[in-house]
Amino acid sequence: MAIRDLIPWSNRGREVSVRRGEDTNPFLTLHREMNRLFDDVFRGFDLGPFGNDRFLDRAMGWPNIEVSETDKEVKVTAELPGLEEKDVEVELANGVLAIRGEKKTETEDKDRLFSERYYGRFERRIPVDDVEQDKVAASFKNGVLTVTLPKSPTAQQKVKRIAIK
Repeated sequence: MAIRDLIPWSNRGREVSVRRGEDTNPFLTLHREMNRLFDDVFRGFDLGPFGNDRFLDRAMGWPNIEVSETDKEVKVTAELPGLEEKDVEVELANGVLAIRGEKKTETEDKDRLFSERYYGRFERRIPVDDVEQDKVAASFKNGVLTVTLPKSPTAQQKVKRIAIK
C-alpha cells in the first residue's frame, strides 16, 4: 500500500498526478493538496489568491459603516477605532457623502529593540439622494462617527406605500 492511499483527501474521485519519487513523501503530497485546495477556493471569485482586485477592496473596506434610513432622515455610522476627530474629514458633494482620513500608529519599545509604524489613508463614499445639505450634522464619540442627513420635504413625499394583496 502506498502512503498516498492513507491520506483521505487524495482519493476523492480525482486522480492525483504523482511524479516520480513523490509517492513516498507525504509532505509533498500534503503540499500539493493544500495548493489545490486554495486554488479551488479562489477560483470561484475569478481572482488569484492575494491579488489586488477591486472585489477584495470592497469586501474588506475600512472603516466599517452602517447606513440606516427612516422616513425623515438617513443616518450613516462609521466605526473608526483609534482615531480622533481631527483625523477624520466628512464631506457632502453632488449627492455623495465622503468619509476620509488617515490612521497613524507608532509603537516603540527600546528595551526589546523593536519599532512598529502603520500609516494608512482611507476613504468611503456613500451615495445619498434628496437630503437637505444645510441641515447635515456629524458627531464623533468614542471612535464612532455618526452623520445624520435629513431628507428634503420632496423626498419625504415621494414615498408611496403599496398595499400587499
